[in-house]
Amino acid sequence: MVTKNKQEVERKKREEAQKALKRNKRAQEPELTRRAPVLSTIKHILIVCEGKNTEKSYFDLFHSSNIDVQTVGLGDHTVPLVKATLKIKQEKEVKGKKYDQVWCVFDKDDYKDFDQAIELAKKYKFKVAYSNQAFEYWLLLHLNDHQGGQYNRSDYGEKLNSYLNPLDAHYDYEGSKIIDEKIFEILQSIDPVTQEKRQDLAIKRAKKIYLAKKYEKPSQAESVTTVYQLIEQIVPKPPKNSCC
Repeated sequence: MVTKNKQEVERKKREEAQKALKRNKRAQEPELTRRAPVLSTIKHILIVCEGKNTEKSYFDLFHSSNIDVQTVGLGDHTVPLVKATLKIKQEKEVKGKKYDQVWCVFDKDDYKDFDQAIELAKKYKFKVAYSNQAFEYWLLLHLNDHQGGQYNRSDYGEKLNSYLNPLDAHYDYEGSKIIDEKIFEILQSIDPVTQEKRQDLAIKRAKKIYLAKKYEKPSQAESVTTVYQLIEQIVPKPPKNSCC
């Protein structure tokens, strides 16, 4: 009788041990499957452009695994473009889309509300990649060390092609105004004289000119472009060298 009771006690101990083991496994399983949420490292940027062709075709060629760029070619300008950008942003937010940055891209051309448009964008907390006079000035800075003096936009197309044509590329400034992959490849290539990437040269040149004229009204600071500020946001920064 004593032996039987002892066996019963041992059996119950084994059962309790097995149950405890199962409970532990169940308690541990959520730790394996329900990990702490990982914050997204992707930066979401909305770019609303004045041009339906030039600017949009250019920005659409930038690709990055950790930067999500959505480009809208609006075909509008200055103040109307900024107001339209606000509407686009709000519509996207209703659908659950959030942006880390919103950029308006427009030119001075002959518009009288250029300064007003920049101030309105700031009010809405948008960033502005503007050009005085036109976006093509930013493209030219990849190929020409211009110093920021007056440079009429009517000369941009011909001047661009004076550099592109010898490299078997052509900018259709009187037609489609598309920045194709060939042109984009040249803008990203290495300058044979300086041995620097042309895009890096353009950023340096644009920044230097902007800083020299930053206290002037944008409408009076010619020629100036702040497109370089947008490029610095959508181009991933190379990792720092960890040398001793």
